[in-house]
Amino acid sequence: MKVAIVVQRYGLAIAGGAEYHARLIAEHMAKHWNIEVLASDAEDYLKWRSGNFPKKEVINGIPVRRFRVEREREPVNFGRLQKKIQLDEHNPEEEKEWIAKEGPYVPSLVNYIRKHKDDYDLFIFFSYRYYPAIKGIPWVKDKALLVPTAEHDPVLYFNLTRKLLRMPAGYLYNSHEEKELIQKIHGVKKPSVVVGVGIQERETSGGRFSQYSPYMIYIGRIDKNKGAHRLFSYFKLYKRRHPGLSLLLVGKPILNIPDDPQIIHLGFLSEQDKWEALSDSLFLVNPSHFESLSMILLEAWSISKPVLVYGGCEVLKGQVQRSSGGLYFKDYYEFEETVEMLRNDHGLRKELGKNGRLYYHENYRWEVIENKYLKLAKEVLS
Repeated sequence: MKVAIVVQRYGLAIAGGAEYHARLIAEHMAKHWNIEVLASDAEDYLKWRSGNFPKKEVINGIPVRRFRVEREREPVNFGRLQKKIQLDEHNPEEEKEWIAKEGPYVPSLVNYIRKHKDDYDLFIFFSYRYYPAIKGIPWVKDKALLVPTAEHDPVLYFNLTRKLLRMPAGYLYNSHEEKELIQKIHGVKKPSVVVGVGIQERETSGGRFSQYSPYMIYIGRIDKNKGAHRLFSYFKLYKRRHPGLSLLLVGKPILNIPDDPQIIHLGFLSEQDKWEALSDSLFLVNPSHFESLSMILLEAWSISKPVLVYGGCEVLKGQVQRSSGGLYFKDYYEFEETVEMLRNDHGLRKELGKNGRLYYHENYRWEVIENKYLKLAKEVLS
């Protein structure tokens, strides 16, 4: 069966988000299907600026076909438009303008889908709110699966979103919370499965980052949208009251990192070094308010590492509650209490890590994920 995976960007340098999720799915489902990726040639997600990529290449055995971004996004102008239509009454024309400016604006990708729709048995689209999915799904809706990557977002209530979410033949949700959110707002009753993404277990040697111990670790984009500002504020207050613990940061900074000897930014690490740093930590912290699925939580649990998450995010809180693999906080005082518990109670860390490991094994091994994809595809195409 020939399957097209449609996503905003695609490449080895993308370390997180829907794009990384799409790459993992492509590489693992290639053992079952003839996979081809359709994506823009954008090198960043802020302006969708075209990068120096070949139009066609093979990445880890997967053919990738890229289409040129015809108009970059202007963050300031786009921000004004988005704020206006999110907060005020607006008309369909303003939503159409929003689609084009949200991007990545790749009409040639959509035209390719329109012209070659019969060349593929199935299309899998990632992220409901971007141009490729909004414009591409209507051409192939009877054989389209959508990985929405939805979270609480005013865009979810747009008229264009209501129309779009009734089109796909099936849904591959990242979490139970995401499924409930979309079904509550739009009453979507199409075939679906809560699947997420698989995690490949890694061997770690241990001790390579022990010079920073004891520490908790944050891995991902260091961004206000990911709660990094909250983490910095809480941690600086915590260390004044309870010295001796460090915070290690792994990832690209989008906001300024405090100049503090106990806040250590390691930058972008190789995959193996990332896993080694995670292995040597006491626990992983994820302060994000907006998530449809936290892959780094799954990675932590795969090596029996407990987690601490922001309880204001329903998805993160739900993952922790279902797994019994960590703790959550909603304000500074809960942050202080939970960090102290995880820092000082080795038995608690061990028990939470054990629970997380079991949850990962039952739900997020690749064999489990692949079978869910195969089963849903068979259902919608039969």
